[in-house]
This record gives sequence, structure tokens and C-alpha cells, in this order.
Amino acid sequence: MTVVHEPFGTDEWWRTAVIYQVYPRSFADGNGDGIGDLPGITSRLDHLAALGVDAVWLSPFYRSPQRDAGYDVADYRDVDPIFGTLEDADALIAAAHERGIRVVVDLVPNHTSSDHAWFQAALAAAPGSPERARYLFRDGRGEHGELPPNNWQSIFGGDAWTRVTEPDGTPGQWYLHLFDSSQPDLDWSNPEVREELEDVLRFWLRRGVDGFRVDVAHGLVKAEGLPDWDGHVAMVDGSDAGTGPLSDPGAPEDGSTGASNSGPMFDQEGVHDIYRSWRKVLDEFDDGVRRSRALVAEAWVEPLSRLARYVREDEMQQAFNFSFLTTRWDAAAYRTVVTGSLQALDAVGAPTTWVLSNHDVVRHPSRLGLADQTSRPNGIFAHDPQPDEALGLRRARAATLFTLALPGSAYLYQGEELGLPEHTALPDDVRQDPAFFRTQGAEAGRDGCRVPLPWSAQEPAFGFSPTGQAWLPQPTGWGAYAADAQAGVPGSTLELYRTALRLRRERRLGAGGLEWVEGYPETVLAFRIFEDERSTLVLANLGTQPVPLPDARVLVASTDLPGDGTLPPDVTAWLEG
Repeated sequence: MTVVHEPFGTDEWWRTAVIYQVYPRSFADGNGDGIGDLPGITSRLDHLAALGVDAVWLSPFYRSPQRDAGYDVADYRDVDPIFGTLEDADALIAAAHERGIRVVVDLVPNHTSSDHAWFQAALAAAPGSPERARYLFRDGRGEHGELPPNNWQSIFGGDAWTRVTEPDGTPGQWYLHLFDSSQPDLDWSNPEVREELEDVLRFWLRRGVDGFRVDVAHGLVKAEGLPDWDGHVAMVDGSDAGTGPLSDPGAPEDGSTGASNSGPMFDQEGVHDIYRSWRKVLDEFDDGVRRSRALVAEAWVEPLSRLARYVREDEMQQAFNFSFLTTRWDAAAYRTVVTGSLQALDAVGAPTTWVLSNHDVVRHPSRLGLADQTSRPNGIFAHDPQPDEALGLRRARAATLFTLALPGSAYLYQGEELGLPEHTALPDDVRQDPAFFRTQGAEAGRDGCRVPLPWSAQEPAFGFSPTGQAWLPQPTGWGAYAADAQAGVPGSTLELYRTALRLRRERRLGAGGLEWVEGYPETVLAFRIFEDERSTLVLANLGTQPVPLPDARVLVASTDLPGDGTLPPDVTAWLEG
């Protein structure tokens, strides 16, 4: 047996928390307009309490023109009317706390909306003005400034620069936007920008939030001079992430996310100064009762040893583990990324996070059902190779069960507890993701993982909205996935999640140590989680043949076991020590 991680010796909530991501547009609609809102979330908190999560992470609900579903913020201190009011936010935070659920809110510091008052002031001001200095305005290249300042490309497709028309009507400077042209990047070398976002942190901390998920945390600082770069940037590209040979065999943490986001616009040294300052802001609100407000980085950074720099003792508490998310269905690949993750994060005294789905990637029941397990599509069209729905769900349940056993913190994306697949048949005329439009339809984009949830099998819009409206159409077969069709049903995906989260808490799996167990085929993930005198054996069969189970009590399995003492393919089981 090989011990790769020792039990945690501290009890900060974020070290072992199961955090549930709510994408507000699609969770629950309280007012009947077909768009999810804060009162809708509040009305469904009992579902999350019964599920057994420790915290909820809310994707952006700030005032926004919604050109990128709220990730284009026009006012960080207000709630967009489509989601409700500040009073609704206060009520949601209070109701969650009453149920023992902490609240983490999304913060989008890399860019604002082009509707933000600062950017509108910048457009009205002259080149070189203080207003423009809050953003990355530059003169163009070429004889008349007609060419972009450099060759950077937008993550959503096309140039990362847009030229403005000056107040006198002449063609003017260019501004940088790593994402859509409606999302101009802020200049984080400007002290005014830093002061403003620190004040935004305090605004929400005073309202009782327990932490922040930081969008594009690795992108705030750009290399001096904004040099040309011929690399490719992407949310998730099509590489066989997490499965190839390590670039340095002596550094098993050298995992690959496949995102290739290592250019001059990412992971610059200056971001760490920002997060040290933010950590001090959060520490101001350590009242000894709800201490350790947490920061979690959305940072597509590789290798894992560099990701670990975001969670050093005086910076953030967590960083998303995208190397794990992008790992294909392969036991050796999972062993590599789990070992590397634990070693890299243990080196800085931070917990590892584990995540399988979120609002930016194809849902894992569909991703794991693709015939080509090296594929990482940005959305799936109806004419693309389709996932095997039954196989994908079987593997997803198995993946979830071994993920929830791993020490550290786990993130769940709304609807995965229902086993929801990706919507792969959305008509093009209903799509709203700017990635679809900026790539001229080459990428399906992220709408397929953002479809409104099914709550009731027999109601219009499956209970998402009292009027039966939904901002994106739901698949006709989603009644079988509805929460009320699964609640209390033995073997349902919802009940599997509830059981797994209860056992995870009772057996303190998130706080345990991990050792790999030998004696099983290479296609089996076999590890033991231990703490004090108790241990839990986790076996995940990622192969094609059944394998014998040891003579031990089965605590939970991802599907019914056959009764012949074997673990079938694509099944995970937890057993008594």
C-alpha cells in the first residue's frame, strides 16, 4: 500500500465541504417569467438541505445586460432585476444559513460589462485619460492604427481587441477583451481598480456571504508590454487531458488540463499580490464564529505545482482542479491525477478540490458516454456523435461515487444529483452563448449544460416555472430525471447522492488520508480512506470485466451489485475498511 495523503489535522469548513453550484438562470423560477431567480433558489433550499451539501455557490446575479449570462457585470453592488433585489439576496443568504448552508458568490474581476459606468466613461474620455486607464486601451498598429495592438485571440473566438469610435467620430484606440467584446478587461496595474474590487468584497461580506469563487483568477494580470503570442486559448480544448506521459517523470503533479492557457495573458506573477490583499480583506471579517471566509480560484493553470501557488497560506483557500475534471475514463489516468493533486496541494498545506461538471463544460453523464474518451467538445450539436445515455449515466454515477470519497472538498453542479445529461439537440435559433456566435457556429457552446432543471415530472416546464416557461427548451424525456420522480426511489441517482453525502459526512471521508491499495487489476481504482481507527475501501472498476470483491460489508454502490461477489464494469463501491 502507498500512502499519498495524511488526514487533515484542522477543521476549517472549506477543507472538506461539499459545495453545490447554482446557476441562477436555470435553477428555479419564482415569478414565472421563464428565468430562474433568487426567490426561486430560496424556495428550493430544502432540496439542498436534504441532499446534504455544506455550501452553495451562486453564479453571477449582479446587474448585467446578460450578454454572457451575467458574467458581464454592469454593477457589482446590485442584483439584476431578472433575478430579484438586494433584499432577495439578503433573504436567500439568511435562509441558507438557517439550514446550515454557507453561501459563496461568484466574483468576476477580470472584466466588466461594456455597460458598466466605468467603461461608458472611458468611451466618452480621451486617450490617456484616467477613465481609460482603468481598462487596457492601446493605440493600434499600422500606418493609421488600423491593426490590433497585438495578435491575441478571444477565448470566445475572433480577435481579442475591438476598436472604438472616438467622441469626435474618428476611428480611435483599441481595448482588450479576452472574452466577448462586451466584456472589456480591467487593468489591474491601476490602484483604483484594486481598491474598487476590494470594496466590492467588503460589500458582500457585510451582507453575510461566506466566500467568493473568483472567475478567471489566473487572467487578471497581463505580461508587461502585451507581447504577441501565437498560442491557443480555450475554455477546454480537445486534447486528451490527463492521460499522456508526464513532461517530467520526477514531478507527478505535472498534470495537463488541455486548456493551454499559459500565454502572456495568464498566470502572471502579479496575480498573487492581488490575492494576498484579498485574503487580508476576508480576514477582517473573521469574527471567531463564522471564521475562514473562503476564496476559490477558477484558474486553468498547469502544471498542478503552479496551481498550488494560488492556495498558499496567505492567498486563496481553494482552487478548482481542472486536471481532474478533464481526465478520461481510465484508471491509470485517474491514479496519476489524484496522486499528483494531493501531493501538489499538500506541499502548500491546502486541500484538493474535486469537480466533474460545471456551467462551462459538457455534463459528465454525457461526456463519459462519448465513444471517443479523448474528446473534450465545447458543447454537442445534434449532428455530432451522440453520447450513449445509459453508459454515460452508469459511468457518471461511478465517477461521482469515487470522487465523493476523495479527501478534500467536492463541487457538484446543479442537476448532476438528478443524473441530467447534456441537451444535445438544442436548435441553433435558441442558443445564447456568445461562444456560438463568435465562432460563427463552429462551437455549440455551453447552453446544453445550462438548461433549466426538471423538478416535477408532470408539470409544465417540469416544474421549473409556475407558468411553464423556460428560457431554454428542456428535452422532452426529462420527466424521468425530475426530482419528484426520484425522491424516495431506491437506486435513483438522487438517492445515491443523498446516501453518498450522508456516508461521506458520517465517515469523515473528506478529512481522511488516502492510500492506494495493491492487488487489483490496473483497470481498477482501489484506495482506502483512513482516519484514526476507521477506514473505508473504495473500489472503482473502470475496465470491461467484473472483478472479485473482498469479504467486507458494502456501504454503498453506484448501481445494484449482482450478488455473485463481483464488482461489474463501470461501477464503484464503498466497503467497510
